[in-house]
Amino acid sequence: MSGKELILVRHAKSSWDNMELYDHDRPLNERGKRNAPEMGERLKRHGTNPDAVFTSTALRAATTAKIISKKLDFRSEQIFYETGLYHADASKWLEFICGLDDQWGSVMAFGHNPGLTELVADVWGLPLVNVPTCGVIFLTFDGGAWIKAASEGPAAARFDYPKNKTDLPEILV
Repeated sequence: MSGKELILVRHAKSSWDNMELYDHDRPLNERGKRNAPEMGERLKRHGTNPDAVFTSTALRAATTAKIISKKLDFRSEQIFYETGLYHADASKWLEFICGLDDQWGSVMAFGHNPGLTELVADVWGLPLVNVPTCGVIFLTFDGGAWIKAASEGPAAARFDYPKNKTDLPEILV
């Protein structure tokens, strides 16, 4: 593969039942527990097969990553946990992408808003106002280096989310 594929996923819906819980430790709520496996099944049907999976260390993101990875037959022991992805802003996301190993052609990363939306909408100019919980953005980049991908932006982009009734990702670019 000469280009790169980046699959960005916002964590599934989290619970606010325990207001005393530290934000980092919030679990998924019932909707999140339904949406994550549903999106994992959808990703599998569309042939998603990442070389590497990264996630924020927040419980809701890590749980979403484990559920979706399992549906993709990606071993949870191979997931990389990145503290810097917890509430990362667009600049932190760009730094993360630039630091990816060029041996990986396809990378999936789980994170949070507003950083994900800022990255795709404000930095790369994609027509998205908000990445909803468990929303997935498929980005394809020309060239073989992640640093080039981050600086030039995607050549193609698709978007999928739990409430998408078509079962096909929307084409953004």
